[in-house]
Amino acid sequence: MSSRGDRARPDFLFESSWEVCNKVGGIYTVLSSKARTLYQQYGDRMIFIGPDLGRPCPDFVADPSLFPEWTAHVRTHETLRLKTGRWNVAGRPPVVLVDFKPCFPERNALFFEIWEAFGVDSSVACDDYDESCIFAYAAALTVQSFYRFHRLENRRVIAHFDEWMLGMGLLYLRKHLPAVATVFTTHATTVGRSIAGNGKPLYGYMEGYDGDQMARELHVEAKHALEKQAAHRADCFTTVSDITALECTRLLNSAPDTVTPNGFEPDLVPSGRAYDARRSRARETLLRVAGKLLGAPVDPDAFLVATSGRYEYRNKGIDVFIDAMNRLRLSDRLRRETLAFILVPAWTYAPRADLQAALEHDFPQATPMQTPFLTHWLHRMADDPVMNFIFHAGFSNLPSDRLKIFFVPCYMDGGDGIFNLPYYDLLTGMDATVFPSYYEPWGYTPLESIAFGVPTVTTDLAGFGAWAKSVIAAETMDEGVAVVRRTDDNYFEVTETVAGVLLALSRKGEAERAAVRKACFDLASKAGWKYFIAHYDAAYEQALAKATERNKNNL
Repeated sequence: MSSRGDRARPDFLFESSWEVCNKVGGIYTVLSSKARTLYQQYGDRMIFIGPDLGRPCPDFVADPSLFPEWTAHVRTHETLRLKTGRWNVAGRPPVVLVDFKPCFPERNALFFEIWEAFGVDSSVACDDYDESCIFAYAAALTVQSFYRFHRLENRRVIAHFDEWMLGMGLLYLRKHLPAVATVFTTHATTVGRSIAGNGKPLYGYMEGYDGDQMARELHVEAKHALEKQAAHRADCFTTVSDITALECTRLLNSAPDTVTPNGFEPDLVPSGRAYDARRSRARETLLRVAGKLLGAPVDPDAFLVATSGRYEYRNKGIDVFIDAMNRLRLSDRLRRETLAFILVPAWTYAPRADLQAALEHDFPQATPMQTPFLTHWLHRMADDPVMNFIFHAGFSNLPSDRLKIFFVPCYMDGGDGIFNLPYYDLLTGMDATVFPSYYEPWGYTPLESIAFGVPTVTTDLAGFGAWAKSVIAAETMDEGVAVVRRTDDNYFEVTETVAGVLLALSRKGEAERAAVRKACFDLASKAGWKYFIAHYDAAYEQALAKATERNKNNL
């Protein structure tokens, strides 16, 4: 392999994830936001690989001029079905979308080979295991095909795989193309997430857990085995925070080689008059929707607070948010009218037709709508945990209530039928956000919040919260982020603290709020990819060094 300066860097870098051009979770934000920084370093030699799901993909822009000789070869000589283009995000990096369905006939042979070579027993798999593994296999075949066609034997090549879903691809390359250096990143361990999601204490009992035994108990054996082998066999194993590194060490029996925290691109945030206009529009929309549900106008100076993210009721602290809002509602110290929004996608049936009509025709209303805290009807509403807790807590959204709560159970993609604004636009209109997570390996939602100038509350069990505490005091929202101590058993203390922090913020004057907003921007600037990408550079260097040594010994 050739050398380039003092630091070994890849000549070609592939990164594969289920969330390339496929917005289904936080990893999408990781990859799409770091794309520009990587592209500035590697140009078209940095190639993302994602799934071709057989439906229109607005993030994908076809570009037949990318690697035309290789794609022509693939069409003629191989069974791979590929689309080449660019990811329609900042940087517009090259992306290959792989139709993995033609690879399904090879499933049994692949699973037997990986079991024989690495001991991964796929016979105990369930849920989405097969689909994920076959896509990972197709991604590995794509790297292998590109490598061989372009004769990259004397070049530095890295294949980076994200999460257990891509572990099968890493193991395949390790067996069939060991010259390629591999990086594996787990953003959350399968067993750790399952322990927390099943209501078991994770942190106080961490030293007592055996990952393999818990995988069997929680019926995630195959996913755990795949993740564990990928972590052990990768040339560099990384995770996103020190908190998750401890989890990996215990549950995967493998300490990560390095931590690669998640950054954010500040250029996604408008500035000056554009920011002010977006904030005004978002507030107007939020207040208007709330007013129609309530059947009464809302104070233009209302204090707007929100939580958002994946619908993991306990892990994401949705229960804490509702409980803290209820404490504020019952407090006699709340001076400003307060609207609390739960922006969490659920099993949505449809936007409310009565609410749509009221918004479209601006009907005059004198009474609240039926269920005046829900913007979209749900399937099986009686079984929904958020709705049940709202009812149980006694929320009624009466005009006399100083705090009203609203459940927005849909993806905020700009076409939800009620707000029709994307999430970042609505976020800009908030006065505060709350993400009191119990299980949160990193925590993009609080980072996004401060990036858009919205102060936030999070916990020290979130990777981002722990990072913020290393940079600022994080005791109040004065510096943009308040980090609440959270353990396995201090739920009520957390709810009290969250309510107190929000109450203090709601009482600040305009000049104080402006100072807090500036502190948000200042802190977010320290978490930009231009700083955090160095952790990936170190991971790539380590992976290349280990692969070089391995291949030297195999000569």
